[in-house]
Amino acid sequence: MTETLEFTQQRSDRPKSAEERAAILANPGFGKHFTDHTAVVDYKVDADGSGGWSNARIEPYGPIMMDPAAAVLHYGQEIFEGLKAYQHDDGSVWTFRAEANAARLNTSARRLALPELPEETFIESLRQLVAADKAWVPTGDGEALYLRPFMIATEAFLGVRPAHEVSYRVIASPAGNYWGGELKPVSIWLSDRYSRAGEGGTGEAKCGGNYAASLAAQLEAEANGCQQVLFLDKFNDNAIEELGGMNVFFVFKDGSLVTPELNGHILHGVTRSSVIELAKDRGLDVQERKITIDEWRDGVAAGDITEAFACGTAAVITPIGELKADGWSIASPSAGSGEVAMSIRQELLGIQTGAVEDSRGWLTRLA
Repeated sequence: MTETLEFTQQRSDRPKSAEERAAILANPGFGKHFTDHTAVVDYKVDADGSGGWSNARIEPYGPIMMDPAAAVLHYGQEIFEGLKAYQHDDGSVWTFRAEANAARLNTSARRLALPELPEETFIESLRQLVAADKAWVPTGDGEALYLRPFMIATEAFLGVRPAHEVSYRVIASPAGNYWGGELKPVSIWLSDRYSRAGEGGTGEAKCGGNYAASLAAQLEAEANGCQQVLFLDKFNDNAIEELGGMNVFFVFKDGSLVTPELNGHILHGVTRSSVIELAKDRGLDVQERKITIDEWRDGVAAGDITEAFACGTAAVITPIGELKADGWSIASPSAGSGEVAMSIRQELLGIQTGAVEDSRGWLTRLA
């Protein structure tokens, strides 16, 4: 049985003032501002080859002192997670499906040859950080404290092997609407030049390299007036995979809900799996299967596909208004705001914020 680490507390000697914090919380944006503390746990492989986690602590938020030869800077040995903490009406703070994020972190760790972190340490790191920075949790409609756990290889060594020294950390950022302002349908650009991941690669891992690989395509999307980019599997009939940072769903008029099957290239989204469960409760025929770009185009033209939407932790659920490509496009059949997507989004947010009963035990209290 893994011993539970006890976190020590070191309070920031220069926290932001109440006035600074209030100004930030009035317009938090996404990923622009950060709280006063960070959670940290160290890992080291000893001379006998055994390794373990130690020195769990809460310390002031600030720059990470790192050797220029740290493995993460040269070989990209790092992983991360993303989840949110919501303040409920009684002032308590809860997070959503943290156990799923802990499990996915360890799936990513195995793929990137990093040490696995005990689930109880993962959840306790969130609890301790939120306890220190509870005043940073926003209370506006749809707002939350975004939590970013990550793990980096810190050993100063240029040999190509798994690092013997690793740092696990959690930072937090007050978050408003991911796209800014009211929820609006997003435009998606179809990438036919780039791939996000490939067979045998790191597509299932939540690692920075996957997101770095999507950025050139993202710039192409922005140049064509789109907010996100869609990737296809060119070697599988142009099967739809996922967006740069979200999973994708299609609603059919026959009552089915289709999402690309998990094939080793696609991230196992926590929001994705939650949508699937909520959709099944509604009686929808949820199908995780191959769906091609031709099926999307033809399905909209024939009236068989009635909605398309994307989902992820940061954006929750976002309607897709239009798919654009070089020389053609697919417009949303529901003008971008479909009934199914909005209904599931409302229930999902309701569970997260405490407005809807959590019948599945998805919530974990942090403060």
